[in-house]
Amino acid sequence: MEHAGRLAALYRDLHAHPELSFAEHRTAGIAARHAEAAGWTVTRGVGRTGVVAELRNGPGPTVLLRADMDALPVRERTGLEYASTVTATDPDGVEVPVMHACGHDVHVTCLIGAVEELTRQRDRWSGTVLAVFQPAEERGGGARAMIDDGLYDRFPVPDVVLGQHVSPMPAGMAGCHPGPAFAAADVLRVRMFGRGGHGSRPETTVDPVVMAAATVMRLQTVVAREVAAADTAVVTVGMLRAGSKENVIPDEAELGISVRSFTEPVRARVLEAVHRIVRAEAAAAGAPKEPEITTDRGFPVVVNDPDAAARTVAALRGALGAELVIDPGPVSGSEDVGHLATAAGAPLCYWLLGGADPEVFARATADGTVDRDLPSNHSPHFAPVVEPTLTTGVRTLTTAAREWLD
Repeated sequence: MEHAGRLAALYRDLHAHPELSFAEHRTAGIAARHAEAAGWTVTRGVGRTGVVAELRNGPGPTVLLRADMDALPVRERTGLEYASTVTATDPDGVEVPVMHACGHDVHVTCLIGAVEELTRQRDRWSGTVLAVFQPAEERGGGARAMIDDGLYDRFPVPDVVLGQHVSPMPAGMAGCHPGPAFAAADVLRVRMFGRGGHGSRPETTVDPVVMAAATVMRLQTVVAREVAAADTAVVTVGMLRAGSKENVIPDEAELGISVRSFTEPVRARVLEAVHRIVRAEAAAAGAPKEPEITTDRGFPVVVNDPDAAARTVAALRGALGAELVIDPGPVSGSEDVGHLATAAGAPLCYWLLGGADPEVFARATADGTVDRDLPSNHSPHFAPVVEPTLTTGVRTLTTAAREWLD
């Protein structure tokens, strides 16, 4: 790929300048300028900070290629020369470090590369391509914001939605699972109320820290004891906030809980268990009032259309080699890309893109230490290798688009 060096420099720049959800102004501007330079018609500000680039190239199908742009409130610890040192203010008004810990900088770079490749190859395909640079995937609202802002009223409705997500698989590989491929995610915010006081006199208080700690531990039994072995669910408490000083027992504690599931019956059962445990632990501690539980379904299950997946995978195997395109099985992570397909009534094919150093992956596999030695998405150590990740990512997007356009 003749522009590989330029894309690598672009990727390093994006990685060093991450932006939080709905604040992707710099990233969106870069994507827009590259698409305009390639001759595409560009619309900015779709769904607040989203960008839609359109190339009409004669009669034929409409293909939507999607990349998300936002980063996470994570302090980077990769040690890379181009590591992020950015901080920003989050929606709660808190100053936080920011990092591309989920690889959205890879996604943006690869889609820009695919825009340029499809422009060069336009004498070999016919139809319309929409390159959608989406905001706020991490908050689960970016795809919906673009749809609510008239995405399919202002632009052609696609015949297929395509995209990819970088992962700790070996770089140079891709993976696609037909059917339910990424889990649904529910986000719960819990406020547990106690009665504060002096740390030296806990008997005069109702300690919400102990209440919250007991709740965290009890929640670990939901999957272990209430979900069948043949089903899949994840319950993670990723945030616990309480107090501001070691000798002051606070009045309340706050939990942030993430629930992942693949089917509605399992989802309902897990959510009921979480609500029951939170209320019961508060009652057991003698809380002065019921806890407040707010639930937001941030992500639906991502379902790859079986026919669309089979067609796309066949094309990817032709481009990369059959041994380099695998079925990774369902992924417990979540994505909002499914909204784009559902709203359009179009089939979806969304695949994993390898980003790990193949030699490191091979050693870790041989040693049985993949989970320990290969940082996953959302880790402060997550750092996809630049090549062949970018070259492969551009090829997969271009190949998939051409399969449907041809």
